[in-house]
Amino acid sequence: MKISQKIQQSTKEGKVWWSFEYFPPRTDQGLQNLLDRIERMRALGPGFIDITWNAGGRTSDLTVEIVKTCQSTIGIETCMHLTCTNMPSEKVDIALREAKLSGCRNILALRGDPPAGKDDWEAVDGGFEHGVDLVRYIRKEYGDYFDVAVAGYPQTQTLPPEERAQEMAYLKEKVDAGANFIFTQMFYDADMFIDWVHAVRAAGITVPVVPGIMPIQTWNGFLRAATAIAKTIIPQSYLDALEPYKNNDEKVREIGTKLVADMCRKILAAPIGIQGLHFYTMNLERGSRLLLEEMNLVAHVETLKPLPWRQSLTPARRSETIRPIFWANRTKSYLSRTENWDEYPNGRFGDSRSPAYGELDGYGVSLKQTKEDAIKLWDHPTTFKDITGLFQKFCLNQLSALPWSDQPVLSETSVIAGQLARVNALGFLTINSQPAVNGIRSDDKTFGWGPSNGYVYQKAYMEFFASPELLDALITHIERDPGIIYYVINKRGDLRTNSTSDGPNAVTWGVFPGKEVVQPTIVEAISFMAWKDEAYELGYQWAKIYEAGSPSRKLISGILDDAVLVNIVHNDFHDNEKIFQPFFKLEEELGARAPTAPYGYANGHAN
Repeated sequence: MKISQKIQQSTKEGKVWWSFEYFPPRTDQGLQNLLDRIERMRALGPGFIDITWNAGGRTSDLTVEIVKTCQSTIGIETCMHLTCTNMPSEKVDIALREAKLSGCRNILALRGDPPAGKDDWEAVDGGFEHGVDLVRYIRKEYGDYFDVAVAGYPQTQTLPPEERAQEMAYLKEKVDAGANFIFTQMFYDADMFIDWVHAVRAAGITVPVVPGIMPIQTWNGFLRAATAIAKTIIPQSYLDALEPYKNNDEKVREIGTKLVADMCRKILAAPIGIQGLHFYTMNLERGSRLLLEEMNLVAHVETLKPLPWRQSLTPARRSETIRPIFWANRTKSYLSRTENWDEYPNGRFGDSRSPAYGELDGYGVSLKQTKEDAIKLWDHPTTFKDITGLFQKFCLNQLSALPWSDQPVLSETSVIAGQLARVNALGFLTINSQPAVNGIRSDDKTFGWGPSNGYVYQKAYMEFFASPELLDALITHIERDPGIIYYVINKRGDLRTNSTSDGPNAVTWGVFPGKEVVQPTIVEAISFMAWKDEAYELGYQWAKIYEAGSPSRKLISGILDDAVLVNIVHNDFHDNEKIFQPFFKLEEELGARAPTAPYGYANGHAN
């Protein structure tokens, strides 16, 4: 969605919105940490984010890649900076084409600063001299496909009248050339900003103005960002309040947060039509979070979770509203694996008749962790009890990851954490689950998703590895409950099920005002068979972090060689306990005979 449309929608609903800016880091490790941080900060509810473009284009390729990842995998609307500095039109063409392919609909067009090592700005051959030239070029080549933003400088309000009028004329020229909204440079003087907005409107500029807000993190960082980087005038009241504590970072952050929050409140309360704030994060999290908390700005559930899974914003997937549950913890893998599936009928994930369906592709199957990090997490298990202990800890939120999960256990799992731990102790290694939900409001912090004033539902679901012998014992109890549907598949691909239908079984749905029932998460045989290869391979990747012939590798590989992969759904969404009853009945039946090594290991140790 274009940012101007988001602003218009928030204005219509009377909601305050906010957004974050990030810059490309210099190292590979920094990039991974930034992407992880953007994912975490998504939970703060930004309406969009934007990614800067280095002066001289030094990190331009990285900017494009970050935009792609944020659009496709993280699923957050992204604005891409684009500058004239060292940018011939051919390079601009490539950047715009890549942005469009990723589904990015928003560009911030800037002249840019001089490249590093140069004091004066100059256009390159075949490039652009002013920001307005870039705006005109984008409009000429792409029509109204992109929202184009330009920069505004509230501090020009302090210039002599003639210079101030000239700067305003430059801004109006960019808007008249096709700019849709204005991002402002950072400032700390609310009155100056309000006066500048009045002057903008008096000049006949009617597009939205987005104030740029810089959180105060530390004394030195504050001075450097304000004076050395942005040449921002700092009000004396800020200096008086902060300087006495300049050696106390926590106190500076505490006072600075209140000062900036008060400035933001004054701007939002002023009769100038501002309902949004754009935070210059400096790739940090805490300052922006503290500001939002200080202002009591809370993310709307429908902003965070329009669907219960992370929606991709690339063109082919924007209308995708249904996914199989198997990839719930492997979003990037699912997106990559289905990228070349031929069709998206009814917004679904693909046609099983496609020759590309289910094939592992360039993304491959790999653990998120390095070998060193994986060993820190999972140590060196040598007994089956060691393995079940790791799974139990994960379910109880005492372990941050398993090979089948890109993230820690979800908050909703706390409802069934104890039951899952018992199931794992019995020898069923759970890799995915969800509790039953019967009509909880869509704004619920744990289970909610989608538009407000709706209600959401889900069936209890569980997926696990188990030995064939242990599963057979469980099946005798499962088949006594007609509400349970199961699918079992082995490594070879032999499928076993009690389902009488070839169609999908909806396991999550929502009922919202003015909409048909939305069914975004399903279980079905075809997608389960496609997921099977990845599920097994992740386990073997875990085994491979240990030396060949080591007890840990032999243990994990042996478990997977023998195990079957199982998913079960209980169709009674009123009851959270029914899906666990067959396991607990088996637990009673086995009693003291409960297996400690159900996969053929002597005394629970790898042979």
